[in-house]
Amino acid sequence: MDALIHHLEHGEELSPREVAVAAELLLDPKMADAKKGALLEALSRKGETPSEIAGFVEAFLEHSVNPHTGLLDLDGPTIDVCGTGGDKLGLFNVSTTAMFVVAAAGGIVVKHGNRGITSPSGGADVLEALGIRIDLPVDGFRRCLEKAGVGFMFAPAYHPAFKAVANVRKELASRGVRTIFNLIGPLLNPARPECQLVGVFAREWCPAFAEILQQLGRESAWVVHGTTGDGRSVDEVSLMGSTRICKAGAYQDQEDEEVRPRDFGLQHAEVSDLTGGDAATNAAILEAILGGRDTGPKRDMVLLNAGAALACAGLADNMGDGIEIARGVIADGSAAERLALLREAAR
Repeated sequence: MDALIHHLEHGEELSPREVAVAAELLLDPKMADAKKGALLEALSRKGETPSEIAGFVEAFLEHSVNPHTGLLDLDGPTIDVCGTGGDKLGLFNVSTTAMFVVAAAGGIVVKHGNRGITSPSGGADVLEALGIRIDLPVDGFRRCLEKAGVGFMFAPAYHPAFKAVANVRKELASRGVRTIFNLIGPLLNPARPECQLVGVFAREWCPAFAEILQQLGRESAWVVHGTTGDGRSVDEVSLMGSTRICKAGAYQDQEDEEVRPRDFGLQHAEVSDLTGGDAATNAAILEAILGGRDTGPKRDMVLLNAGAALACAGLADNMGDGIEIARGVIADGSAAERLALLREAAR
């Protein structure tokens, strides 16, 4: 551990072998928390490279619970839709709402998430408020995929080894130290989906995350960073300003583009149009959108993100077509039906 810390303090990138050793030491309950904290802080100060992040993720996934979704006969591409969090805008649960739309349009959504950390309501919180059991064992998760085309993996249940770094992360967070664990949540999906739409809280992370997801074997990955009208960050495709999208995959070179709501005939919105609240409030918003009762900016924000996810998964030729497909599955009740099917399966 001391040698690894020394390398990092001298600004040296860790080799793949060193990353694997560092990951094992971080997850070792016998290793002193002070040493773990020093390593995480030194890594953060140096700045994590895409190769280091991908290496840590691969090592951590070796300790995760594998749901073995590849053994299921699933009729569609697997995809996760999520964000890093951290934009501090207090929006409603956009990606959790969008996942039902994506499932209704033919995607198999393997959602991996947690309770709210940087917001009052995380994906787990809003699903729980909808009456969906979030801590299902693997067989229950697999049943959800087969019956509803969408399932949720509660991160703490699928990453039990992370208990060994819980106290260290808490102590560093209390001092305002950002660590690799603040970055890798969306990358740690133990189902290893074929496709992934990830929102990041900082624009400069778009190409790095696209490269990381490519290294992790995603066939298609879209990494997005949106903005508000006054320049604040949004870890979603934004209805409030422009969005940078970096695309990568197993069979394509990286692409980098900028889109705006007007490119798709959607009206610009303000932050206040899209704010949510606690889990119960956000659950009501989600049901109103899927049920066709809310056709305003919140619905359009979901269309934008679901449209991007459908294009990422190859279920639409492009984002504009994806938005129209998303509009259709909300209008015909298919998206709301996916919510009902998940409620029934996740018991």
